[in-house]
Formats: sequence, C-alpha cells, structure tokens
Amino acid sequence: MFKFILPDLGEGVHEGEVLKWHVESGAHIEEDEPLVDIETDKAAITIPSPRSGTVVTCNGNVGDIVLVGDVIVVIDDGTGSADSEVMAIAATADTTKAQSADATVSSQNPNGQSSVPAKANRPGNRVIAAPATRRLARELNVNIQEVPPTGPAGRVTPEDVNNFATHGADTAQSVQPAADPEQFDHGSPTGTHAIPLLDIESLPDFSKWGEVEVEPLRSIRRKVARKMVTSMIMVPHVAHMDEADVTLLDEIRRKENQKRADQSGGKVTLLAFVIRAVTEGLKTWPMFNASLDAVKEQIIYKHFYNIGVAVDSGRGLIVPVIRDTDRKSVLQLSTEIAESAAKARTNELAVDELQGGSFTITNIGSLGGTGMIPTINYPEVAILGMGRVQDKPVVVDGEIAIRKMMPLTLAFDHRIADGADAARFMTQIVNRLSDPHALLIET
Repeated sequence: MFKFILPDLGEGVHEGEVLKWHVESGAHIEEDEPLVDIETDKAAITIPSPRSGTVVTCNGNVGDIVLVGDVIVVIDDGTGSADSEVMAIAATADTTKAQSADATVSSQNPNGQSSVPAKANRPGNRVIAAPATRRLARELNVNIQEVPPTGPAGRVTPEDVNNFATHGADTAQSVQPAADPEQFDHGSPTGTHAIPLLDIESLPDFSKWGEVEVEPLRSIRRKVARKMVTSMIMVPHVAHMDEADVTLLDEIRRKENQKRADQSGGKVTLLAFVIRAVTEGLKTWPMFNASLDAVKEQIIYKHFYNIGVAVDSGRGLIVPVIRDTDRKSVLQLSTEIAESAAKARTNELAVDELQGGSFTITNIGSLGGTGMIPTINYPEVAILGMGRVQDKPVVVDGEIAIRKMMPLTLAFDHRIADGADAARFMTQIVNRLSDPHALLIET
C-alpha cells in the first residue's frame, strides 16, 4: 500500500480545494495519469498519480479543503497490506477537517486574544505540517507529535522543530508565534498583533429580512480578500494621478497591428508599451521596485524587473508575472501578456508563474471608468492603474486639439517613498508614453 500526501505546492501555499477527482475507489490508475485537480489560492493544479495500482480510498470530496501533508489517496501498488496508520487516516478522513476547524476556533480564548495551545498535537490529533517540516523532524530525530506549534491554525513550522530539537519542550512552549501579517488579533487592544480601535463585529442574520444565499469564501477569492486586507492594514497608501497623451503611441500600435494582421502572435497592446515605460522608470526610481521588511526594518531593492499584470479570471483577480521585462521587446511583451491572460482564464497557470513580481500593473481601461485607486499587491510597494483611453480636448502649442488621453494612478507605500518621488516617477512614465519614439530608441 502507498499513502500519498498532498505535496508542497509552492511558496506560501498551505492548502487547496478539491476541484475534481479523475479516479474513484476501486479504479486502476497508472503512474503519472491525472489523479486529482486541486485549486490553491494561487492556481489550479492537476496532480498526477505517483504510483500505478488500485485506488483504495480518495480522501476529500469535491469542494473540500485539504492541507499540505494530508493523505489524499491510498493506492494498492502491490507492496503489501495497509499498515494501521494508513487505515486509520483513511477511516478518519471525514473527521479530520472538523478537528482542524475545532483547533482553529479553540485558539481564540474567551477574551478574544490569539493563543496557540502548546500541546495541540496530541496522539489522537493530526499534526499540521508541510512535508519538508516532517522530513526535518525525522532528520533531527524529533517526534513531531510532541512539537508545540506556533504557525497559523496550529501548524508546526521548521523553526518549531529546530527549537524543540535544541531546547526541548519547555523552552519550545515559551516561543511565541512569529509575526504574520495575515494573522491579526482583532479582539484585544493589548494583544501582540492588536490594532488599536479595530473591533470587528459579527454580521447580523440577514435572513430575518429576506432570502439570502451563502457561498463559502474559498481559494482564489479568499486569497484576494486576505491580500487586500493585509495590504490596506500594513501599508499606508498614497495615490498620485496623472494623464498620458498616447495619441502617437496609439497610431504606432494600430499601424503595427495592421502590418501583422496575417502573422501569428498576439496584437501589440498599449499595456506592453506601459510595461516598457514602467521598467525604464523603475531603473531611475528603484524605491518603487522594492519591498519593506517592517520586522527587520530593512528596504529590499530588487535588481530585477518582473512586472505582474492583474487579470480578471472570472474566479477572482489573478496576477501572472511577466519576467525580465527589461530584456524583452514590445512584441515579446504583447505575446506574453496575451498568453498569460489566456492561461489565467483557463486555470492553466503554474504556481511559479504567479510568484516573484516586483511591481504590478492593473488595466481597467477595457471595462470603462475614468480612473481608479488600486490596492498595492503586498509585499510590493507600488502598483500602477491604467484607465480608459478617451478623446479629450487638450491645449497643444497654444491650440486646442483632440488627443487620446490615458488616466494613470500610482498607488505607493508612503513608508518607502514620498510624493515628490512619485511625481518624478510618473512624469518620466508619462513623458515616455507621450513620446513613443524616444521610448523605442531607449529600449
């Protein structure tokens, strides 16, 4: 028998929602054949079978949340009978999530202060830990059942294992959970992660006034919610607004697309030119291509240019990352933008295609609206919002002319940059977009 645990699905991914099983109990499966579709808060992934054999049990129904480290399937691969641990896990699969939920709820004491029980991992309970953490425990000869957890929802972290191996249970129990920007104590003004005057009240029962429909907040939609709350709480947002005259740029784009009408590849887009202009601007004003580590009080300047492009996937906002934008032409960028957007809408983006961004651009121009104030994609420090291009009367050389004007809004982290920095950064971008010949020559 072979028990297959949900593997580590990428940086920051701790769980996933079961979208579809490709097999059922009793079915035969070959190695590398599709086993299950899992949607994380970053992407939808098809996990292949690690072995050939007969499926004994599938743990988790469609819509269930499974944790990294959970046994998701047991396969009879002809290596022997199932051991007691495997059978016990299979038999209790339906109750695992209830136990996890109970542990999460019980971590809030009557005063509303967050506290993780030192002995949350008793022999009768499942230990929540990533495969890498379990491997570390084995290498250090540590019984992971005895390690007090400090991670979110009672998760054992590598630091917990190392601390237990070095100091034992008594010292390990005294370690407080590490600061996590997504885990705030909203109930107590004196808690470690408390936010003064923030008091979150429970919602009323809306069904008293009429019919309601309740939908669980899961996967990508939940990740968006967490990221936005984290960003708005952690980052003091400031918005700087301007307009770019893209009349000449739009002419170049249209002519180029007419020339390429019979060629393969995506159309040249304004967004590709904006990415080029932003990339050049980030070289001059590196504070907008950075991150701020508030715990260590350090600014991390990134000497790479990976621009995230916000995409409305139909399931939530997804931000695929276009890498090395300083090394790519407008044509290459246009092609990658089209490919990434298509993959986002069909759930085909890999996890690593959503990671490593240094700056984000969101474009609502095609949907309408005269402007926007975007939310920073934390832990980045700035985001550029593109509005709808419109014909407007503009004074040019003392004469009124109709020009194509594109509204732009830069939202930035005021801890790392000032308004004057933002104004200079935006002026450079606007000038490049208004003079596309200079932009093309420079790049």
